[in-house]
Parts: sequence; structure tokens; C-alpha cells
Amino acid sequence: MNRYLLPALVVLTIGLGACRGTSSDKPPIHINPNMDRQERLDPQGESMFFADGRAMRLPVPGTVARGQLRTDARFYEGRDADGSFVASLPIPMTREVLERGRARYNIYCSPCHGDDGAGQGPVIAGNYGFVPPASYHIDRLRTSPDGYIYNVITAGFQTMPAYAQQITVADRWAIVSYVRALQRSQGALEGDIPASTLAEIQANANVNIN
Repeated sequence: MNRYLLPALVVLTIGLGACRGTSSDKPPIHINPNMDRQERLDPQGESMFFADGRAMRLPVPGTVARGQLRTDARFYEGRDADGSFVASLPIPMTREVLERGRARYNIYCSPCHGDDGAGQGPVIAGNYGFVPPASYHIDRLRTSPDGYIYNVITAGFQTMPAYAQQITVADRWAIVSYVRALQRSQGALEGDIPASTLAEIQANANVNIN
């Protein structure tokens, strides 16, 4: 017989005998507690430690969530130090920002305001009972500060709901930049067109006429 076989059989017999199932008043051995049993309070539970008896505590007054310290009022609120609306964008108006603004505008704004900003989007033109929004091309909105348009997107205006939950702060400013581009496109003069582009337009016009 293999000299290792007998000791192995003995160990196996003892191991199987230990699995017969017995009762004991002693607590089971917990090799790795891993914080399975810890002193804690359940949600909505009671606590005699606090005077009001509540286990759940409100944040300390003045607590700011991580990443929510918004000290730049121009960017987050669209207002200057004196509380007035900022006159211009607090971010650079780049081609990337305009493209982002166009994409967000087409999703959230064009259904009512229309692709050109004239206030005759499909929701309004379909006569569903909605109050038509003002055209972006009226003097009041053409001359309004950028912060005002940002504020309308953020807080809503009259029957227009607030979009602060749906549209991020940066995207709201991108939409403002695109609204300004729409306004410029509808009121552009010949002098606003680059010379190379104007020559191309004129050449195409002559071709079409001829």
C-alpha cells in the first residue's frame, strides 16, 4: 500500500465526520468579517445620540457638493457682479461652440422657435394650441444681452419651460451663440460677407441669370 494513502484516508474520514451536522452554543468562526457586522444606523431609523432622535442628518449649513462650487457668476448665472445680465458670452465663440449650439438648438429649441428662429417651428405651425414664441429677429431680442437669453433657457419665460435640467451650462451658452448666429444671418449686409465668398455668390448668381 502506498505510504501516503493511509494518512489521506484518515484525514478524509475525519473531514467527512465533521460534516455530520451538530449544534453548538458557540458563535460560528468568521474567518473574514469584512465589515459584515458593523455598528450602523438604518435609513429613517432612530438614534438616541441626537436630540431629535433621527439617525439621518441634514447637511451642515453651507455644505457644497463636490464639483458644485460655482463661484463664476458670469458663467453659471449669466450675471455680472452687480446682478445685471452679462452683455456677451463668458466663453470664446468658436466654430466648435457654434456647431454644438446648432445641434442642441435643433433638439430643444427648433420645434417651437423654428430652424431660422422666427418662432414658427412645427409645434407652432401645426396649430396645437401653443402660444407662439417671439421671433429672435425682433429688435428687443436682437439687442438683448447674451445673459438674458441664457437666463430664459435656464429659468423659462412665460409658457416656455425651464431647460436647466435638460441642457448643461456650457450647452446653454453654445445655444446662445447659435441664436446670435441666426440673428446675424437674417440681418446680414453685403459688407458682412467675406470678399472671396461674395465673389463666389455673385458668380453663381450670374450663372443662374444667364
